[in-house]
Amino acid sequence: MGEGVSSFLPLLLMFAVVYFFMIAPQMKRAKQEKKFAAALKRGDKVITKSGMHGRVVDLNDKDNSCVIETMAGKIKFDRSAISMEMSRKLNTAPAQVK
Repeated sequence: MGEGVSSFLPLLLMFAVVYFFMIAPQMKRAKQEKKFAAALKRGDKVITKSGMHGRVVDLNDKDNSCVIETMAGKIKFDRSAISMEMSRKLNTAPAQVK
């Protein structure tokens, strides 16, 4: 019986390593992104995952979208299209002198 457990132990150990180094961080990141998208408000400067810069002018909770005003006009995006990392860097970067 001890031999069966010892042959199963490496598989169990591999699963634990995969969970703690891959699955758990992804779940934490997804939770942070969802929280970030829910906390968006009008006037926030954001960058989409495709690199478009703009300012949030309208939020729609029904379809989880937002309207972003860019230099080209207003564009409707899904909130999940907003990049959490790039938007945070944009808002925490020191003001540039023109």
